[in-house]
Amino acid sequence: MTALSVSTSSAASLRADALVIGVAKGPKGLVVAPGAEAVVEAFEGTLAEVLTTLGATGAEGEAVKVPSAAGLKAPLVLAVGLGEAAEAGYDAEALRKAAGVAARTLAGVKKAALALPTGSAEDVEAVALGALLGAYAFGTYKSGDGKAPVGELVLLAERKGSKDAKAAVERAAAIGEEMNRARDLVNTAPNDLNPKSFAAIAQAAGKEHGLKVEVLDEKALTKGGFGGILGVGNGSANPPRLVKVAYTHPKAKASLAFVGKGITYDSGGISLKPAGHNETMKCDMAGAAAVFAAVVAAKRLGLQVNVTAWLALAENMPSGTATRPGDVLRMYGGKTVEVLNTDAEGRLVLADAIVRAGEEQPDVIVDVATLTGAMVLALGNRTFGVMANNDELRTKLHETATAVGEQSWPMPLPADLRKGMVESTIADLANMGERMGGGLVAGLFLKEFVAEGIDWAHLDIAGPAFNEGGPSGYTPKGGTASAVRTLVRFAEDTAAGA
Repeated sequence: MTALSVSTSSAASLRADALVIGVAKGPKGLVVAPGAEAVVEAFEGTLAEVLTTLGATGAEGEAVKVPSAAGLKAPLVLAVGLGEAAEAGYDAEALRKAAGVAARTLAGVKKAALALPTGSAEDVEAVALGALLGAYAFGTYKSGDGKAPVGELVLLAERKGSKDAKAAVERAAAIGEEMNRARDLVNTAPNDLNPKSFAAIAQAAGKEHGLKVEVLDEKALTKGGFGGILGVGNGSANPPRLVKVAYTHPKAKASLAFVGKGITYDSGGISLKPAGHNETMKCDMAGAAAVFAAVVAAKRLGLQVNVTAWLALAENMPSGTATRPGDVLRMYGGKTVEVLNTDAEGRLVLADAIVRAGEEQPDVIVDVATLTGAMVLALGNRTFGVMANNDELRTKLHETATAVGEQSWPMPLPADLRKGMVESTIADLANMGERMGGGLVAGLFLKEFVAEGIDWAHLDIAGPAFNEGGPSGYTPKGGTASAVRTLVRFAEDTAAGA
């Protein structure tokens, strides 16, 4: 794991294998960003010219290496692009992305120093988080001698603000390490991660961090009447689980419930997915990974709010015991659902968990799920949809996501789309409705299971949860830990009464 630290040494005197600086696109060409003054001096004012000669423009995502100059202890200087030059300071997302590019570029290096513009503790946190996320690599199944992630990243800070900088780095580490835990879970092969093993991981984390963890196995789920989770998991040799991970603070004045879809592998069940649509379905538990990571991060940060994660874990497989299209499930809480498509399974496990979460009367329930392909068609691969039974809550979550650098978009829950879903002739609801607007129909289905008087929101992260393209910024190929930062910031704001 990459280590993070803070140093008040100058960029010239710190011993490291590489020194990272920021560059940007100025009106008259490349400019060197603040933080690299000692490096500019070592190059006797020619650094911008040298980098330009090597092809650097300062564009976002760019990384250009240059041998160091006399007077610098580090033998290599890496210039990373920040985009357009900003006299008033660079925004947090630009810093996160640049730090992420630097960390990924320096894979194999033992120690690197970051002399990026950090005029505030918020800037330090952005650089630290971006660097930690950019250094991430999943090598569990690799047997070759690939480059290891950069061993240590040292953030250079002014002596005057070093205390705040160290606190910012510690905070970034808590969030970044839990995001990387979520990424590991999403990237783990489904023959290794099933409901039982996921539950065991949650139990181990609970023991490590002092969280209360309760696991309902298939016997307890049957006794409790969790027909949705059981119905989805019936076809698999790996039985389902419902896991509760609870963090409580003695001074908390509010409580949050985060509910995550945890389909550890989704074949579609009897409504089998075609080839080309099932190869990445190990990622269908990304919602559960996100809420799990968020509650652990909340504990590590000591937030004054009670946060409970509910992991609805099942494997959706076809077999002689699998739920069939046309079956009726009696959900937790008593409602009945006619299953028209077994590949619309996420809403079934979430519904049970939402009802159970609601029994504890939290102030807000937020569910997170890779729920529908329709949301990907609507918003693309980098933006998640936000739905809610409260417009103010929907706006709050959208603004929170924007503030932490996650792309989201508020989506409606049109009452007219509910009609097709409630017209089952044999059950209270069908798990499918109109084909057009399928992502909204799924949200409307979940809304049916929210207890009266509880504010609820639904984040459909089907697009950004798993990156099938190449890495960029601090985002790797594979699991991304989508929604974790949004949930953590939402919990922080709730703790602060915002």
